[in-house]
Amino acid sequence: MTLDAPPRSGLSWALAPALLLSASAPFLFALRGTSLALTLLGYGMLLLAIFVAWLFDRSGRTIDLFKDLLLIAVGMVIVSTVSVEADIAWGNFFLLGFVLASAVAVPYLISRFVFKDRVIRFRWRGGWPWTKVQWSYLLLVLFLGWLILPFYFITSGVYLNWPEVHEWHEVARLFVGVNAVGTWDELFFIITVFVLFKRHFPVWQANILQAVIFVSFLWELGYQAWGPLLTVPFALLQGWIYSSTKSIVYVLTVHLLFDAVVFLVIVHARNDGVIPFFLISP
Repeated sequence: MTLDAPPRSGLSWALAPALLLSASAPFLFALRGTSLALTLLGYGMLLLAIFVAWLFDRSGRTIDLFKDLLLIAVGMVIVSTVSVEADIAWGNFFLLGFVLASAVAVPYLISRFVFKDRVIRFRWRGGWPWTKVQWSYLLLVLFLGWLILPFYFITSGVYLNWPEVHEWHEVARLFVGVNAVGTWDELFFIITVFVLFKRHFPVWQANILQAVIFVSFLWELGYQAWGPLLTVPFALLQGWIYSSTKSIVYVLTVHLLFDAVVFLVIVHARNDGVIPFFLISP
């Protein structure tokens, strides 16, 4: 089975361990800190998913499912070692950067040098030139971000999940942090997780599986309250766009434009409505 093989349709044996793996994400991320029992349940589900995938590979029901789910699980476990709640203190700034970078690098290195596989690839030159529809979508992202994000952050109070930023260096660190995490989101959830799932499932199934993990991470990051009404469609759209365009640069551009508005909204909300072009203030 290769990345470019025709996607399967309907149900398959592979779906059981994959669903179990994705279902562990809320316990490892969204519900982190709720209780030790829930965290251990998440790790138990993850290990069971890997074991079942190994059994299915041995029995011939699946091909290379164990290796691919293992790569996803390794990344998830690495991320789970630290809290990803928004914190721009210098120590956490560098610690989180190292952990997130490792969660992308380690699965890639295992895939490339241990499994001798090239499924995880960072194709920076693909998908160009962009179509008029793609350019129009970028403008739509900015408009919808401007229209919806201030209302979401301020009326729900979730902007309080991000630290206060008043000094220039705090604003600068927030800007770098928001963009760095946004970039990592695409490199891990789309270029790694989604691509690995897509080896075994049709796009729509692979997309749902990655979205469960993606949204669980975003919940812990701070997109709480009714945030999933925004983050679920966003995660699904990002997977679909990458599947359609094969362009890392385009999905990154979409995400970073969205995050640019997120950054401005947080600064706006944390500084008594300092940015005049938003329609709502705290």
